[in-house]
Parts: sequence; C-alpha cells; structure tokens
Amino acid sequence: MNELKNKVVVIYGAGGEIGGAVARAFAREGARLFLTGRRLAPVEAVARDIVSAGGEAEAAQVDALDEQAIDKHLQFVVAKAGCIDISFNAIGNSPTSYLGASLVEMDLKQFIMPITSYIISYFLTARLAARRMLLNKSGVIMTVSAPPARIGTPNGGYGPSQAAKEALTRYLSKELAPQGIRVVCLQPHGMPETETIKEIFESRAATAGVTWEQFTAYLAGMNHPKRFMTLAEMANVAVFVASDKASVLMGTTVNMTMGALDD
Repeated sequence: MNELKNKVVVIYGAGGEIGGAVARAFAREGARLFLTGRRLAPVEAVARDIVSAGGEAEAAQVDALDEQAIDKHLQFVVAKAGCIDISFNAIGNSPTSYLGASLVEMDLKQFIMPITSYIISYFLTARLAARRMLLNKSGVIMTVSAPPARIGTPNGGYGPSQAAKEALTRYLSKELAPQGIRVVCLQPHGMPETETIKEIFESRAATAGVTWEQFTAYLAGMNHPKRFMTLAEMANVAVFVASDKASVLMGTTVNMTMGALDD
C-alpha cells in the first residue's frame, strides 16, 4: 500500500474506463489526483468515487487537444499542490468511423483523425507536464497504446497513431531521462470492460452475424492464457510503473498483451 503516497497526479481522459481504473488504483496507493476530461460529468463521477473511499481527487473539464486549457489547468495544479509528479494520458475516441474501412478508399480526413487526436494530445500533455517536472528534476509521464501499433489490422490511422505514441515515448525519454523524468507507455490488449471493445463489436462483429461470446472468445484466443486482462490488472501494472520501484523503466512500451505480441 501507499506506493504513490503524496504523489501529485494529473490524468487526462479520467472519465473513460482506463483512465478511471487508473485513477482509482492510484488513489488507493495514496496519490493526490487531479482528474480531467473533455466532458466533466464522467470525470466528476470518478472523483466522487475516490473521495467517498477516502482518497483525494478533484475534477476539471479540460480538452486535452487545447494547449491553453492544458497549460491553465497545470498552473492551477502547481499553485495548489506545489508540483506535478505523474502525468497520465488516457484519452480515447470512438473508432467506429475508421474501423474496417479500406485505406485505398479512405479520405485523408478519416485517416488522419485518430493520428491527430492521439499524438497531439500526448505531445501537448507530456511537454507541458515536463516543463513543470524539470524544475524538480523528477517525474513520470505515461500513456497507453494498443497492439495495432504492431499488427496490421483494418483500422485506418488508429494503428499508426498508436505506433507514433510509442515512438514519441522513446524520443521524450531520450531527452528527459537525464533530467530525472521517466517516460513510459503501457500496451494492454483488448478488455471487454471498455466501451471501445463494445463499439468494435457493434460496428463489425454484430453486422457479420457474430455473437458477443464468439467475438470475445476470438480476442481472448490471441493470448497465451486464453482469457482477458481486466481493468484492475491493467491498473495494478500502471501503479507499479508509476512508482519508484519501476525506476529503471523508461523510454519503453510495457507489453501487457499476455503473450498476444512477442517482444
């Protein structure tokens, strides 16, 4: 317990399943949380859960693609808490507009949408957090990618966007590690608890006459234990990576695919 005691954490996309699970796990380990999202209501719900369980969390509406909004919020965090120890980017977007679409037939706007949202958000939140962390020569910057970064699947620009996040993790680490700042990416496999997997099923598998049970069995069959990772398991790994016990993890993507991808 208390692996993150008194750590000041900012989470982007805290109203989503991954961001919310990480927030709750960080809170249980003693972190002081500043939760953000483009929509305030789901972020407030996570903050209420944390506070009711005895943790510390504040919610704010922040568009993680808006540089000025991010910067203003970080100014508020530093003024109130004194520093930023951990920045975690868990933003997402609906994949239904590009999943299964032909690259040959796809227009530029459709292709570049996930690339623009994911990589710009990660760049802005990481860069602006790093500027504060450099003052103390300490901090951890984290994000989440997905297996399509390394697997050829029909998902338009989504796979390239995740590969770009992993590359940016390495670039940021090369620059920031000598200054005491770790940059790490987590790569979980599909989790049925998330809305993204449900949207993928509804947009593709359901129309093909595949049941939810068949769809999830197919996904689970890709990894070694033939089962799904849970949000709780993912969040537990996130706690470790964010903690001082993972001090040697930097500039890398942590493979959490349970064997679906070989390193």
